[in-house]
Amino acid sequence: MDYQNTLKYLYESVPMFQQIGSGAYKEGLANTRALDEYFEHPHRKYRTIHVGGTNGKGSCSHTLAAILQEAGYRVGLYTSPHLVDFRERIRINGEMMPETYVVDFVEKHRSFFEPLHPSFFELTTAMAFRYFADEKVDVALIEVGLGGRLDCTNIITPDLCVITNISLDHTQFLGNTLAEIAGEKAGIIKKGTPVVIGEATEETRPVFAGKAEEMHAPIVFAEDDNRILKAENSDNGLLYETREYGCLQGELGGYYQIKNTNTILHALSQLIALEYAIKEENIRHGFARVNELTGLMGRWQKLSDHPLLICDTGHNTGGITYITQHLQSTVYAHLHTATGLLNDKDTPAVLNPLPQDATYYFTKASVKRALPEEELKRTAREFGLHGNTYPTVTEAVRAAQEKSLPKDFIFVGGSSFIVADLLANRNALDLD
Repeated sequence: MDYQNTLKYLYESVPMFQQIGSGAYKEGLANTRALDEYFEHPHRKYRTIHVGGTNGKGSCSHTLAAILQEAGYRVGLYTSPHLVDFRERIRINGEMMPETYVVDFVEKHRSFFEPLHPSFFELTTAMAFRYFADEKVDVALIEVGLGGRLDCTNIITPDLCVITNISLDHTQFLGNTLAEIAGEKAGIIKKGTPVVIGEATEETRPVFAGKAEEMHAPIVFAEDDNRILKAENSDNGLLYETREYGCLQGELGGYYQIKNTNTILHALSQLIALEYAIKEENIRHGFARVNELTGLMGRWQKLSDHPLLICDTGHNTGGITYITQHLQSTVYAHLHTATGLLNDKDTPAVLNPLPQDATYYFTKASVKRALPEEELKRTAREFGLHGNTYPTVTEAVRAAQEKSLPKDFIFVGGSSFIVADLLANRNALDLD
């Protein structure tokens, strides 16, 4: 098989959460352990850092990877979902794994894994761990897929655990309260392994503290020690005044990155204490060049000027709240919002924070889990959000472009898959 046919085989032969949602979720680690045994425990051949949480884990993983690359490490990076190319999930020093590796992996090992009927994520995780071992990385940033305790990445023994925050998301699997979800996320805390908690609430803090005590794991609550004195927008992202490093330019935009950055600074302190050879100049360069160094996309990403067009993958209550705050602080003549959601999200909770003084272009992503645009429009009307419907993201964004003046602002988001469709069709939309 060639690469495209191999992907077709993977997408059609193993359950893929990205496409079908809950039907692809497999509770338990039996398949993961079987795959790990078959591949001779590849994750034990390099150091790892485990990053979980509801929002911000992708930004934190990519930024830490960029800094470690600048420090001279050969860095594996495993994240999900991908936006345009499957291989975005598995990178070394910012370079996607070769198409030939994907093809060879499936052809060589399918006789073993097919009888297991693994999920897409179980198989992808095994592929990532094996690839990093084959390519002899020094350290790998491993982003949790869903939850933590039963996530198939949770077989690693990391040097450091990071849990960014907790928000109500994937409640059908993780629980209906913040405390229940925190209990699942806290499942990545390992015996004696330091853990950094980015944000905590009255409900979640005792859950994390209790799990850390049980595991004899040193715990740091980043919010108790805010290392950012000031943050403001700049032409290249966010400009921070920090306690340790003075002025620090962060390439990633969006106000939610302020919390992420404080979390990252605490994680770096822990890594330096673990004798990672990280210098101040590595931290500066990593923060300033994270997109270039790692290939990160979709975090307050600017795609055009006049009108300004920004996309962001924030897709749950916590993420949308931060996005709305940033929208409210941005100067523009009129706001146009092309948005779509998934059918397993809390639609009212996501719509509620959105600004009413915008023109909406309701659409849907090209995945089976997409909420029909007409249904989204009906629900949005209850929250004072008005606009027309469009069957594809491309048509929605093109309509917004046609109706926008040079000083207007077009925001595209609501789901990672809305952003994925936008980026996959950027040439058709004449975007940068």
